[in-house]
Amino acid sequence: MRKLFKQIRETGKDEGFMHLIENIEVLVSKILSVLMLVVIFVAVFDLGIFLLKELFDTPYAKFNTTLFKIFGLFLNILIALEILENITGYLKKHVLQVELVIVTSLIAVARKIIILDLEKVSGIDIIGLGIAILSLSISYWIIRRTNARH
Repeated sequence: MRKLFKQIRETGKDEGFMHLIENIEVLVSKILSVLMLVVIFVAVFDLGIFLLKELFDTPYAKFNTTLFKIFGLFLNILIALEILENITGYLKKHVLQVELVIVTSLIAVARKIIILDLEKVSGIDIIGLGIAILSLSISYWIIRRTNARH
């Protein structure tokens, strides 16, 4: 019982509390990694089923209409892999890698542009996506330049 009270007192101190928080962060990151792996495997399975279905059920010369959906599914998996890389990078270095976050964001916005139905979106939406791509690209360039100097 004394040992338990001693641990509680140690945890109450700043250093002990920070150690507890770090352990919880690591645990949450590991859980997120496992869950992201589940998401990736389900997405790959879903892509495989969708692809097989489209290859065999789609009439000749109509496959192009579903090609953007297929690209979107591929990019979803790529985004999930990038998020997993962000999580595992955090587990390795205990630092959030801003460059990876920006690259993941660029892929997500690029995915949105690739699957965009130009007949259903307004001009302001396209301008917004363009500004997002430009901003993320400039951010990525600045971070790469900064990292190259170190």
